[in-house]
Amino acid sequence: MPHDHAHSPGADCGHGHGHVPARFDRAMAIGVVLNAAFVATEVGAGFWAGSLALLADAGHNAGDVVGLLLAWGANWLARRPPSRRYTWGLRRSTIYAAFANAVLLLVACGGIVWEAAHRLWSPEPVAGPTVIAVAAIGVVINTFTALLFLRGHDDANVRGAFLHMAADAAVSLGVVVAGIAIAVTGAAWIDPVVSIAIAAAIVAGTWGLFRESIDLALDAVPRGIDPEAVAAALATLENVSEVHDLHVWGASTSEISLTAHLVTPDGADRDAVLAAAQALARERFRVAHATIQIEGVATGAACPQRPTDAL
Repeated sequence: MPHDHAHSPGADCGHGHGHVPARFDRAMAIGVVLNAAFVATEVGAGFWAGSLALLADAGHNAGDVVGLLLAWGANWLARRPPSRRYTWGLRRSTIYAAFANAVLLLVACGGIVWEAAHRLWSPEPVAGPTVIAVAAIGVVINTFTALLFLRGHDDANVRGAFLHMAADAAVSLGVVVAGIAIAVTGAAWIDPVVSIAIAAAIVAGTWGLFRESIDLALDAVPRGIDPEAVAAALATLENVSEVHDLHVWGASTSEISLTAHLVTPDGADRDAVLAAAQALARERFRVAHATIQIEGVATGAACPQRPTDAL
């Protein structure tokens, strides 16, 4: 019995790609311009006020501009069409950008904790009004930029950009609050303690992105998808007697791909089974690209990918 191996050429047959919309290009551009301008402002204010803290924060925010550029570039690459060499296109670049952004955030938190620990042992003078004012500007810019990506939380790459900006807004707010509190109380320990608390909150928020990006890079089943539920649903289709060699993975941070072998009785309408399986995968499990192999009873029994506990 020959194999029927089919995947669809159009969205109606389970091949509707779910790239991050191009509207995020505008959000990325706005974020890059605003944060690059803020970095320049911090550098100028740092030299004018003689503040090493402002210059150091400018370096941190420059890293965030790099993070935004990573997310933006990956989003653009993901929309490039496949080529003869890259037959899947470049959509997986969003996975690596999300991973890079998570790593950048965790490294930045390590730097914050290191500096905070140093200041606990060797307290430094209270930040002056210039530093507090510049930090307040940072709260506004970073909060606004983060809100631009709020609607893209389903995509790990966009969520990485959001977390970068939200983390910066939190750090800047901490600088403002700590600066005012220290000016009122004179307690220099407030600044490093607040910094450590903010770093801990950022790590807690970033850890999920870090783990998810690693899972995506290793082709793990995307979160929210139960492969056993997928197999069971496919097995309930008319004329499907067995499901095996099922694989579900993230083709990008916004797309789910699936492959499976379905065994049908001899004489069954294989085209109807294929259409039903692809519709189920697309509509119930949000699969953008489904490749279904239809096998007869004899071929399915002899399939080398068939486990002993196939459904």
